[in-house]
Amino acid sequence: MPPPSPHGSDRPGATPPPPPPKLFHLGSLQRRLLFAALAFITVALVVAGLAIGLILHRFVRAQLDSRLDSQLVAIAASLDRGPGDRLRLERNLDGPPFDRERGGWHWQVSQGRSVLRSESLEGRSLTLPDAPPRDRDAERPQPGDGTGPWGDALILRILTLPPRGDSPPAVLVASAPARALQGPLREAGLALAAILGILGLCLVAGTIAQVRLGLRPLERLRRDLAEVRAGRSPRVPGKQPAEIRPLVAEVNALLDQNAANLERARTHVGNLAHGLKTPLATLTLALSDRNRDPDGALSNLVSGMDRRVRHHLRRARAAALGGATRARTELAQPLADLRATFDRLYAGKALAIDVAVPAGLAVACDAQDVDEMLGNLIDNACQWGRGRVRIVAHPSDGTSVVTVEDDGPGLDAQAMVRAMRRGGRLDESVPGHGFGLSITTELAELYGGALDLDRSDLGGLRARLRLPA
Repeated sequence: MPPPSPHGSDRPGATPPPPPPKLFHLGSLQRRLLFAALAFITVALVVAGLAIGLILHRFVRAQLDSRLDSQLVAIAASLDRGPGDRLRLERNLDGPPFDRERGGWHWQVSQGRSVLRSESLEGRSLTLPDAPPRDRDAERPQPGDGTGPWGDALILRILTLPPRGDSPPAVLVASAPARALQGPLREAGLALAAILGILGLCLVAGTIAQVRLGLRPLERLRRDLAEVRAGRSPRVPGKQPAEIRPLVAEVNALLDQNAANLERARTHVGNLAHGLKTPLATLTLALSDRNRDPDGALSNLVSGMDRRVRHHLRRARAAALGGATRARTELAQPLADLRATFDRLYAGKALAIDVAVPAGLAVACDAQDVDEMLGNLIDNACQWGRGRVRIVAHPSDGTSVVTVEDDGPGLDAQAMVRAMRRGGRLDESVPGHGFGLSITTELAELYGGALDLDRSDLGGLRARLRLPA
């Protein structure tokens, strides 16, 4: 027979345990929450960065314009006319930073052909816009962009004074280099980006911690359900967060309903067993009289009926357990009891029965069915073994594996298939009815397990029983 999959997924009723959740597994709640939070955080940081950058730009530009406007006010206050109606200044206004040569900080006053310049222009003129924008308040300086004598970009503030008499209007211009605006903005932008980056990392870390903390009750609920499935707890604890409490209540109600159905099924099975076994026992007793059954044919029929009734009652009991996902039986004690029993039963053969089972190893099966399955396998090994029987149990990929081996004659492949059939007997000289291995196989499959036969290194048969852990 081909070996079953580790979890028995190719057997009827097999329920392999779900794989552990991964953080970024498709469909993961953590993944959805984290990616949604990351998207919102990114959008928020980008919007905040743009808004703060715009505010910084306006603030730095306002500071720069205020400095240039102060220069224009000082020039307008010092402006006078000298001989020949020529413009002149009452005092020197080439203070810092307007005293820097080719620094971009300039001022210029023009009225007709009369022009006054800062020393930083070195006798050259500023290029003004063709039609500088006009504010509603003509007395306020107007913004503008221009180019310096050396081709550098300038930020301009232009103030036009109203004409006096026949004189044309005077145009006052103060300039600052464009880098005076871009440099501070660049430095502030880098600092802002670093701060927003650190803030984003902190928000992402906080979101991850929040998601993990928020979903921790679901992981605890999974462990609680695993405890119920393993038979270590009858119900899911009711002490849960308010959002999970209704779900836990529904799960516990389903567990209670299944327990009630199980109890009713066991009662019906017990009633059926009592109703059938008593008449069969009466018939067996009546047919023990040779006069009523001289050839023993009726006794054989009654014996066969009794065996079949017992067999199907065991199947009904196992099926009523619903896969026995809530049962739990440790293997050490049943194997020790069975070893002691078969030591006495086969004392005349002087068999050496070796048992090796780790402490705490358990199966999700009813204790009576565990005794039935293991008893059939060990009894079969003791019948055919010549002097040694070896029993080893170990965990394997969510299952518990019990291996029973003997040093008897063993079986070939075809004989192993026949031995697994119900009622299949390979040697009529040995006591038995041929139902042991088939019953064991059916019980194991009802629990999601399997039974395999192969050759043992002891020389005889090796029966490997897999049951859910």
